[in-house]
Amino acid sequence: MARNTISVLVNDQPGVLQRVSGLFGRRGFNIESITVGQSEETGLSRMVIVTLGDEEQLEQIEKQLYKLIDVIKVVDLSSKPMVARELALIKVKADPSERPEIMGVVETFRASVVDIGSTSMLVQVVGDTQKIDAMIELLKPYGIRELSRTGVTAMIRGNVQ
Repeated sequence: MARNTISVLVNDQPGVLQRVSGLFGRRGFNIESITVGQSEETGLSRMVIVTLGDEEQLEQIEKQLYKLIDVIKVVDLSSKPMVARELALIKVKADPSERPEIMGVVETFRASVVDIGSTSMLVQVVGDTQKIDAMIELLKPYGIRELSRTGVTAMIRGNVQ
């Protein structure tokens, strides 16, 4: 099973997200992550969906998506060179004596501290899924109090559309 990243351009209408996610559920496909936001065209939104499946399953997903009237365009990003990013906010237990060590991890990952409390630090990290997973693993020993991650968002590299 390969990880597939799909970009879906849709009409910006109420219920479109529900119809797209419902399609996945009805067909037995799992959505690993989904992000939705405005696109470069007024009235259209872009969904970036990460799902697991083989080539045949991916082809089936694309065909089913095109059957939805609000779907304008479906692109398999994972078949092309792409840039994919995710954002995580991680609240870490951080007594003053542990802060220099935590800052070392933050600097290594080119992350940033966006808030400091009396016993915690809020860290922001942007990168691919593996980078964020690695940072979380290194921060676990300090005690992660809260974690919030976006889904993956992605685009094809260069001039290719």
